Amino acid sequence: MSLPKTLAEDVARNLVMVARLIDEDPEQAYAYSRIALRLASRVAAVREAAGFAAYATQKYAEALAEFRASRRMTGSVDLWPVMADCERGLGRPERAMAMAGEPEVQKLDKAGQVEMRLVAAGARRDMGQIDAAIVTLQSPELASSAVHSWTPRLRYAYADALLEAGREDEAREWFGKALEADKDGATDASDRLAELDGVEFVDALGDDDEHAGEAGRIVEARATEAQDTDDEDRDDADSDSEPEVDEDDEDGEADGPTKA
Repeated sequence: MSLPKTLAEDVARNLVMVARLIDEDPEQAYAYSRIALRLASRVAAVREAAGFAAYATQKYAEALAEFRASRRMTGSVDLWPVMADCERGLGRPERAMAMAGEPEVQKLDKAGQVEMRLVAAGARRDMGQIDAAIVTLQSPELASSAVHSWTPRLRYAYADALLEAGREDEAREWFGKALEADKDGATDASDRLAELDGVEFVDALGDDDEHAGEAGRIVEARATEAQDTDDEDRDDADSDSEPEVDEDDEDGEADGPTKA
């Protein structure tokens, strides 16, 4: 779906802010996603971004609805693992397990299949099936010495499951392997190893910098007001009437899952 140039620019600015803030300030990212959604609810990328922002703020029912809407628009299966994880967040691990056995999983790329394995193992743990979770994570990808973007998280999840099962020596080994592969600090494997070795860390800074990143908090405003802050290069300063986008796409909420 194409948007008028001015509207497309406004939507793009909000999506950029979602991407920038989703890790460091998910609540702000969520606020920006709501503005983008209000402007262009029929654009699949907007629904997907809104889903991830809701997911980051643990609004799992809302996230699942947005992911489903995006999937209907694109036909892609890429969001299948995170949709299953939303089911876990909603307290429905059995539904996540059912999704792990659906044909959509076979259509995922390798990264998506590993992600689905992680979700399925998490669902097993939710149901108290720790041994089954360990078996779920045992795979050629886990055994491989090659390092991919998902390798640290896969090894970490395996180590964590081993630790829960009381297999501390094996857990220590796999936390070490996770740390070895984790060049970007995606996990806290080093902290977990330190805990196993009885090392305690002291926060010398205290809480002084807890609110250091709050200076840029967003005021959730109407989309036209969001536009005004970044419009220096536009010649027509009076074109303040944003095209209204029909917001009747409530499909995601209407088609929400029911408990099995």
